[in-house]
Amino acid sequence: MPVSLKDVAQRAGVSIKTVSNVVNNHPHVAPAMRARVQAAIDELGYRPNPTARHLRKGRTGIIALAVPELGNPYFAELAGAVIDAAAEHEYTVLLDRTGGRRDKEVLVSQGFRTRVIDGLILSPIELEVADLQGRSDDVPLVLLGEREYDAPHDHIAVDNVAAAREAVRHLLGRGRTRIACLGAGKDSANRPAHLRLLGWRQELTAAGVPAPDSLVVPVGGWDRADGARGMARLLDSGLRPDAVFAFNDLIAIGAMRTLHERGLRVPQDVAVVGFDDIAEGRFGAVSLTTVSPDKQAIARMAVASLLRSLSANGEPAGRELTAPHRLVERESTLGGVRDRPTDQVGTKGR
Repeated sequence: MPVSLKDVAQRAGVSIKTVSNVVNNHPHVAPAMRARVQAAIDELGYRPNPTARHLRKGRTGIIALAVPELGNPYFAELAGAVIDAAAEHEYTVLLDRTGGRRDKEVLVSQGFRTRVIDGLILSPIELEVADLQGRSDDVPLVLLGEREYDAPHDHIAVDNVAAAREAVRHLLGRGRTRIACLGAGKDSANRPAHLRLLGWRQELTAAGVPAPDSLVVPVGGWDRADGARGMARLLDSGLRPDAVFAFNDLIAIGAMRTLHERGLRVPQDVAVVGFDDIAEGRFGAVSLTTVSPDKQAIARMAVASLLRSLSANGEPAGRELTAPHRLVERESTLGGVRDRPTDQVGTKGR
C-alpha cells in the first residue's frame, strides 16, 4: 500500500499536521523538526498525492486552456508553455480548440457544464464583451490576446502597436521605405491585425514615409497559403515593395515562398519580418526576422492569475497585464546574421 501521512507521522514521532506542514513547505516549522520529518519521508519513500491535496481544498487540480487552433504553431507552443507553468503548481491542463468561432468561445467561457476544472485560460478571436456579462464567477477566467475587453477578468497581451512599430522601425533602419503589410484589411477593428496595422501606420508616419492603402494587403486567413496568395496579389498589382511586415510568421513564410517563385531574393530584393517567433521560422533556407512574444512569460502570468483568483485572499480580477516581447533579427532582413535579439520590452500591469 502507498505510504501515507500517518505512516510518516508515526515514524517521525510527530503529528499528521506537522508532516502536512513540512510537505506543504509551511514556513513556521523549526529546522530540526523539518529535518526529522524529511528523514522519515526519505526512509519510507513517501510521495505526496497532488490530486488528494487539491480535493481536500475542494478543487479538481485541473485548469483548461482554450485556443483557436492547435495546428497553428504559435498556439501549440503556447499550450506547451502553459502545461509547463501549470505543472510547477501541480496542476494538469485540459486543452480545447474553439476554431475561433464565437459560439464555441461563448460556450467554453462559461467554464464547461460540469465542475471539472478549477479555472480557464481562453484565447478568443470573436468573443464580445457582452458575451461575458452575467458569467458565473465559480470558474475563474483569464483572457489572452489582443482583443480590447472591459470585463472583470485578468487580460494578458503583448503591446501589439509597440511591437509592430519596432518591426517597421527595424526595416526603416535597413533602408527600406516601401513596406507592405500582410494580414489586415483597412476595416479591421479590435483585433491583433488592427493593432499591428496601426503600429505599421504610426511608425511610417513618424518617419515621414508614405503609408498608402495600396500596401495594406488583406488575407483570407493567417496561414502559409494565405500569405503566399496575398504576396502574389500584391506583386500582380504591379507594386514592388522592398519590405514586408507580415502579421504572423505563417503569413511571412508563405510570402517568402511566393517571392522565391517570382525570382525575388530575401532580403536583397525584399526584406521580410514576421510575428510570433515560431520554431519553423528559425530553420527555413532563409531564417525569419520576427517579433517574439515571450510565450513562457505569458503562460506563467496566466497560470499565476488563475491561482491568484483561486486564493482565498485573491484580489478582484480585471487587470490588464502586458507580456514582454522582443524583435529577433535574422537572415530575412540581415542576410547572413542568424539571431540578434533586441532588448526585451514589456512586462507591465495595472
